[in-house]
Amino acid sequence: MRLPDVCAIQTGYTARSRLDPAAGGVLASQLRDIATDGRIDAEHLTRVDLGHIGDRYFVRSGDVLFRSRGDHNTASALDERFAEPAVAVLPLMVLRANRSLVTPEYLAWAINQPEAQRQFDVAARGTSIRMVPKSSLDDLEIDLPDLETQRRIVMTDELAAREATLMRLLADRKRDLTNRLLAESARRTLPSNLSKRTGT
Repeated sequence: MRLPDVCAIQTGYTARSRLDPAAGGVLASQLRDIATDGRIDAEHLTRVDLGHIGDRYFVRSGDVLFRSRGDHNTASALDERFAEPAVAVLPLMVLRANRSLVTPEYLAWAINQPEAQRQFDVAARGTSIRMVPKSSLDDLEIDLPDLETQRRIVMTDELAAREATLMRLLADRKRDLTNRLLAESARRTLPSNLSKRTGT
């Protein structure tokens, strides 16, 4: 199914000048706020003074943000940490899921899959600054299982990602332990006169 059939797609707010922090302003979600793996730290968004802005530029929990510029054109579903609406600033794009057809989390997952990313690679414009046009999202086809299957897919993906993180942590800990044991073994096998000179 084509992406526009399951969600509304719009560009973010176009800032006419530099976005300087302003106490009492509105929260702004910018490209720099989204890590390449999709993580968004909602608590550290900058407040800026943008004057009057249409509500359509504000994103909330349940919306999806797409990184249209840069080497990583990934999508991120906003979770409950977005308690306060924030203005999505270009080059971020806003995707609002039709909840009767697709969950926001599955929508982001589908966009981040290799097949979709290959389509963005083909459609990306610009040499020095990579840019994916909105038309590329309009033309994107995604598989759309039923809602329960979507939830299972997202849950399984999250568990797999958590497992991968724990495995890397375990491997690092095992490597550190091995290095310590090898260092102790090396010290124990030093000649006695050398051991005295080195103070070990």
